[in-house]
Amino acid sequence: MVVVDGQGIPLGKHMDSVSPNEVTLLEKTFNTIVVPGKGRGCLRKKPQRLIADKGYDSNPLRSRLACRGIELICPYRDNNKEQRYYDGRKLRRYKRRYKVERAFSWLANSRRLVVRWDRNIVIYNAFFYVACLIIVLRRLRNGL
Repeated sequence: MVVVDGQGIPLGKHMDSVSPNEVTLLEKTFNTIVVPGKGRGCLRKKPQRLIADKGYDSNPLRSRLACRGIELICPYRDNNKEQRYYDGRKLRRYKRRYKVERAFSWLANSRRLVVRWDRNIVIYNAFFYVACLIIVLRRLRNGL
């Protein structure tokens, strides 16, 4: 799993096998986020909001994120009994999810990450970091 900011720059990642559900891996991925804060030496580990797809619609997840002060913006599944009304601001923020999908496509440009030939997770992690470095350097070259 990868967490990206509003510009599509990767902030944190968590590697795991393909069998666990993504909802269970979300908090582990949040613990890997380290973003410079406003003050000197101040690091932020908590985003203000999370924009996700329908796969993350879970009432226990919503309550856990609300306890941490994180707003979850994702559409409700059709079978969710506790659907609440979304105001227009949340739906407009969900329209920016294309930035996350764009970051995934930038990572998919590294064919070695899409087709996993490496059996060793250390080598796979190294190539993931190289791909993230390329993304950040391209964004800096183009002026974000």
